[in-house]
Amino acid sequence: MAKGEGAESGSATGLLPPGILRGEENGRTQKDGSKKLTICSKLCYAVGGAPYQITGCALGFFLQIYLLDVAQVDPFSASIILFVGRAWDAITDPLVGFCISKSSWSRLGRLMPWIIFSTPLAVIAYFLIWFVPDFPRNQALWYLVFYCLFETLVTCFHVPYSALTMFISTEQSERDSATAYRMTVEVLGTVLGTAIQGQIVGKVDTPCIQDPDMIMEEVNQTQAASSLNDTKNAYMLAAGVIASIYVLCAVILSLGVQEHREPCEKKQEQPPSFFRGLRLVMNHGPYIKLIAGFLFTSLAFMLVEGNFALFCTYTLGFRNEFQNLLLAIMLSATLTIPIWQWFLTRFGKKTAVYLGISSAVPFLILVALMESNLIVTYVVAVAAGISVAAAFLLPWSMLPDVIDDFHLKHPGARGHEPIFFSFYVFFTKFASGVSLGISTLSLDFAGYLTRGCSQPKAVKFTLKILVTVVPIGLILLGLFLFKLYPIDEEKRRENKKALQVIREEAGSSGCSDTDSTELASIL
Repeated sequence: MAKGEGAESGSATGLLPPGILRGEENGRTQKDGSKKLTICSKLCYAVGGAPYQITGCALGFFLQIYLLDVAQVDPFSASIILFVGRAWDAITDPLVGFCISKSSWSRLGRLMPWIIFSTPLAVIAYFLIWFVPDFPRNQALWYLVFYCLFETLVTCFHVPYSALTMFISTEQSERDSATAYRMTVEVLGTVLGTAIQGQIVGKVDTPCIQDPDMIMEEVNQTQAASSLNDTKNAYMLAAGVIASIYVLCAVILSLGVQEHREPCEKKQEQPPSFFRGLRLVMNHGPYIKLIAGFLFTSLAFMLVEGNFALFCTYTLGFRNEFQNLLLAIMLSATLTIPIWQWFLTRFGKKTAVYLGISSAVPFLILVALMESNLIVTYVVAVAAGISVAAAFLLPWSMLPDVIDDFHLKHPGARGHEPIFFSFYVFFTKFASGVSLGISTLSLDFAGYLTRGCSQPKAVKFTLKILVTVVPIGLILLGLFLFKLYPIDEEKRRENKKALQVIREEAGSSGCSDTDSTELASIL
């Protein structure tokens, strides 16, 4: 619930420090805390999702080609940077979730301080990723250190922000609506990240070598060096703009949203251990089936994202158009997010998963079979954005349903939200790190030429496989696993009614005098 919404639940006695409670007693309007969120509240919450997507989009689409053609890191070292960076990013999610659960409650909440204090350090680390140091021998170490540092800091922002979904409202419909706002802003964030990074960098021609057999003395070294410096400056300018937007979004989120606790359900004498909480979550069948399905579908889209710039540049031959193609995909996705939100409320989330994600398959097949044609490629890009929108919206819309189901089956277990969100992100990031590392390494084996204006046929073929054939297989496997996911619309309605009864009973009976019953209890 956002600031200015007024009501704390009638069960807040004992959950808030007495001084705060006395100051808010007169502001309560409802016992169950289920007052609807205003559009302003949802927008302030949604804006907080933009920094992760803007920076993630820029890194996902451009870091690989930046390391290979601008920083001139060899493909093997680049594969190590991408794999270790993503793998470390995956590991930090549950670690941050653990640390959050151990942090104490303050006037800002338990989640918001992590968002506020990680922001300035994150933007510094992000800027240094796009800076080319003067010591070429240790460049790979430079990028590895700052990439891992940034991923750690942005995790300190994103994990508490993701868990915040469960603390802005107790109503499923309100959380789903806020999630739709969030997904729309996040897709807008990817559009913004694509536009800023792509258009600023795209204005500068990255120098390339026409003939790989040509020795360096035969190349106009002065002109090439000047053009390469312009490219480096363009990347740093884009990083500065994105870092500024990151700070602005964090300020809006921290000022416009306040986390609120669930009504008490049961007093816990002793918080469970980390391993007990982890065991409870990992033994929850719907959660495992959901993350298994989205693991493969997310991996498919991440493979396309990581190799798309190289695919457009070298396989399709659109060196000066790939940033515009990315923009077309993300604009299409942004415009169709509201349509998917309507669709999932009308026909159900599982139906939306099948239709939305599978719609990417025919377009990937078309890309694999067609010759290089710019107009057809733009049509495919716009159509593919429809599937990207579904892939953005549905995981975060379905995770709260799994958590509600968990609460019903384990009524005494409180505060498991961070572990649900962080381990979902952990599995997808770790898998994406493996895939990007292997894909970059496969380009090295295929004979990738650093700064080449063209690439050997083996490299072009490898890129086509990575962007079309492999993602199609992963999508089909993920959709098969979704058949096992048990929470359909009927089950969701049953869970909603049962939770409403529990919350009403908790609101009428009051809470026990404890301040450690919901977020910190898991770990």
